[in-house]
Amino acid sequence: MVEMDLLSPGLHPVRLVGLMLEAIEVMSLNLTGMSVLTEAATGAYAVTPVIAALAGAQGVVAVAAAGRHRTSEDIAAQTRRLAAAAGVATVVEVTEHLPASAKLAFDVVTNSGHLRPLRRSLIERLPAGAVIALMSEAWAVRDQDIDRPACAERGIPIVGVDVCHPSIDVYPYMAPMSAKLLFDAGIAVYRSRIAVLCDNPFAEPIARGLAAMGARVQVLTSVEALPAGRWDAILCVFQPQRGPAIGPREAGIIAARAPGAAVAQIWGDMDRSSLAAYGVRCWPLAPPRPGHMAILLSEIGPEPIIRLQTGGLAAAERVWRHGHIDNDPLVQLVEPPPAG
Repeated sequence: MVEMDLLSPGLHPVRLVGLMLEAIEVMSLNLTGMSVLTEAATGAYAVTPVIAALAGAQGVVAVAAAGRHRTSEDIAAQTRRLAAAAGVATVVEVTEHLPASAKLAFDVVTNSGHLRPLRRSLIERLPAGAVIALMSEAWAVRDQDIDRPACAERGIPIVGVDVCHPSIDVYPYMAPMSAKLLFDAGIAVYRSRIAVLCDNPFAEPIARGLAAMGARVQVLTSVEALPAGRWDAILCVFQPQRGPAIGPREAGIIAARAPGAAVAQIWGDMDRSSLAAYGVRCWPLAPPRPGHMAILLSEIGPEPIIRLQTGGLAAAERVWRHGHIDNDPLVQLVEPPPAG
């Protein structure tokens, strides 16, 4: 996975600040009087703590944890540079570790990569009235990321956001993201025969966008439904499940019905050894972590990330200020887990 940093032309700090201020205005995000715990990050994801500070948060703590491609020092430095460019360096505190046992005074905690998993040990230290910002739609919550029973016991809401809301509108970016993945795999998209294997709401925007680029697209909800034919690419976009979405049996079906096709992975775990045994080539070459996407929206630019992160904060802010909300089109509350 290629990761852009703040040296990329599209991530010029002046441009990022302009995009952030525009999103804050469009979503009426106002974090005045609030404190936020989120992640420090690189590339487009460095915007999250800066958005919170620009929206008036009285304090923002951003946790910098070393990743597969970046040191914690590099992550902290990029976050601090962007905060300085936005004029909020004194508001954003970057740290590598939270205190181990002290009470935490955060009103909003984001479900961000360098904070996950949000364990009981953290949730029990949050103040009454705190909310967790899922930073995605409610249906995409992963139990391994958040201790939902602990949140239910404390009465801490997990707040998702409607990414199809006109002020966010992230789904149309799924098609260019898919196209980038296919381009990198050597598939031209135009006039290509592409099977989109998808069991979730990403199917329609991906198929529509690829078709607009001249691809011949068929959407299928399972590998078993794949018709035999000359396919250029099989695009896998399955919601994570307990086992791989493509195991040995599915690998055999793909090899038999779509010989020579590239399997491009967006989401959903795959048994790559089984695919390789059948001579099926996969992209990207390096698999993502289980349950994670193999390509992120940030790889096509910061715009969808800024809109999504701002929207996630806005949904959390509305619940923090007004409590349970039934009629706000931006807010999606995650249902508590079943008792027992």
